[in-house]
Amino acid sequence: MKKDQKDFLKALLECHCPSGYEGSVREVFKKRVEKSADSIEVDTMGNCMAILNPKGSPTIMLAGHTDEIGLQVTHIDDNGFISFGTIGGHDRGLIPGRRVLVHSEKGPVSGVTGKMAIHLMTDADKKRIPEVFEMWIDIGAKDKAEAEELVSIGDAVTYDMGYQELRNDLAASRAFDDRTGVYVAAETFLALAKGKKPKAKVVAVATVQEEIGTRGAITSTYGVAPDIGVCIDVCHATDSPGMDLRKTGLTKLGGGPRLARGASVSPYIFDLLKGAAEKTKTPYQLGAVPGQAPNDARSIQLARSGVATGTVGLPLRYMHTPSEVISLKDLDHSVTILEEFCRSVDGKTRYRPE
Repeated sequence: MKKDQKDFLKALLECHCPSGYEGSVREVFKKRVEKSADSIEVDTMGNCMAILNPKGSPTIMLAGHTDEIGLQVTHIDDNGFISFGTIGGHDRGLIPGRRVLVHSEKGPVSGVTGKMAIHLMTDADKKRIPEVFEMWIDIGAKDKAEAEELVSIGDAVTYDMGYQELRNDLAASRAFDDRTGVYVAAETFLALAKGKKPKAKVVAVATVQEEIGTRGAITSTYGVAPDIGVCIDVCHATDSPGMDLRKTGLTKLGGGPRLARGASVSPYIFDLLKGAAEKTKTPYQLGAVPGQAPNDARSIQLARSGVATGTVGLPLRYMHTPSEVISLKDLDHSVTILEEFCRSVDGKTRYRPE
């Protein structure tokens, strides 16, 4: 990964953008691709589409979602403590005792999610995880009036966790799901624009609101009307302790992206992605998705009269925690595969049953 690419990835991760609050990620994505795009569009939902070779055929959509899980302010009590609801899927046990940022109109406000000290807990307290409505955020306000000067009902909240590199090209962050997908979509787009343009029309889409129902993928796919769609999103790395591989299968960090097979994936697109990996001698892994895809792929596939859909999974440890871990090499490998995939598609490519 080159310096400018890593800087772009870090810039994406520095954005604090739960579902419905994705504006700053969109601007980082737009700035990265705008000089290479034939045009850029932003729809009513906030999805951002970068378009390359608009007269090409067929149309390929590369989608990565911009949003992350988060919290939202729902109530401020008389003592200045803040109640909240969840945005996206949370492990409740991981919420208490965290440093957070409340994103107000005046800027980010630092706080912590409160937690009763273990010394004060009853035996019953120790055995249960509080419900979300029982939790609170402490911003240090002395009362409700002071808190209301700083934050408002509806403000978004995110964990105050940054980017940290580990050993062996691994890194940790709270928002690899799915800023890495946005990164791969953008870098593939740039690679295609630098060389000979592909014969296909390529649209890189930074989608919104995936974490609350793949909502941005629904509207953006309808608008783009692609023939082929590729969802680029994280998938579970299962190479850490405690996994039952009979249930999860084996997916390793650093082993390359996971190319999935299943009902949500077109066998034609799977074969093209696999062929691109093998032609470029790029490592990849296989994954099974027996039912409905758990990401934007399910909405891309069902748009209009149907879209030939594939997935490129980016192996991730500790999904939906404040410290997700990914391999930077897997991102590079994903770009290599997707660039070759897009270049291999032309008007004669079979992507639908006959």
